[in-house]
Amino acid sequence: MSATTSGHPSRSSARPAGSPPRRRVRLPFSAWHLLLAPLALVFAIPLIWLLLSSVMSDAEINRFPPALWPSGIDLGGYRYVLGNAMFPRWFANSLIVSVVAVASNLLLGALGGYAFARMRFAGSRVLLALMLATMAIPFQLTMIPTFLVMKRLGLNDTLGALIVPSLVTPFAVFLFRQFFLSLPRELEEAAWMDGCSRLRVLFLIVLPLSRPALGTVAVLTFLTTWNDLTWPLIAINHDTQYTLQLGLTTFQGQHHTHWSAVMAGNVITVLPVLLAFLFAQKSFIQSITSSGIKG
Repeated sequence: MSATTSGHPSRSSARPAGSPPRRRVRLPFSAWHLLLAPLALVFAIPLIWLLLSSVMSDAEINRFPPALWPSGIDLGGYRYVLGNAMFPRWFANSLIVSVVAVASNLLLGALGGYAFARMRFAGSRVLLALMLATMAIPFQLTMIPTFLVMKRLGLNDTLGALIVPSLVTPFAVFLFRQFFLSLPRELEEAAWMDGCSRLRVLFLIVLPLSRPALGTVAVLTFLTTWNDLTWPLIAINHDTQYTLQLGLTTFQGQHHTHWSAVMAGNVITVLPVLLAFLFAQKSFIQSITSSGIKG
């Protein structure tokens, strides 16, 4: 017996005649944004605090309880940092080291990654495993041997001591290898049939298709090199060779710290990293999602 004959109205008849159909409420954004927006704000709090502190006076920064909002805009920290005669030199040193490290990792990392991805030679898998195993070794165990090697080469207390250990990293080689494995071989085989060498195939066909991997390696290498403090602290002694991170430590003394200058210097230091990531954000995400772990 149907629902209407038994005295129980069906769901369709429960709606008044002539009433419009119910419409689902659609948000102008994804529902995940309701969770991700507060999380993004939590991660942005240190940057916001850094920016606010950079326009405070030393008295406001040292006050207890700390001030959450500056009473006025004080640019004394920025004037102190930009008025320091060595600051442009430190900025240039960091830029030189970072740019050279990025360029060398893109070139050498691509060459190494392509060799592991497309060429099979005796011991290739063992060599790859040994190279990846070095990523698990903490820097504290290798900094003394690296220092001795740089001393033998006569590079200590020069920018060369900061550049040479960063010319190529196992991570760059591994990331390029994983991305190259995701590319179809047919494009390369067609180029080989036309007489292209492996290097021409790499530079004319493979690398133009690998912009996500190139962007990811560039951003991560720039971020690591630009923010490095431990190795410059060991390898550099003269202030003319200081990087930006090492130079900022001179604003902190044993008995007095110019906190507004420290905060202003850190704001200037963070800006290039943020700009680099924003410009390469799309490529970074594409590389992470497309280069899966393949054997």
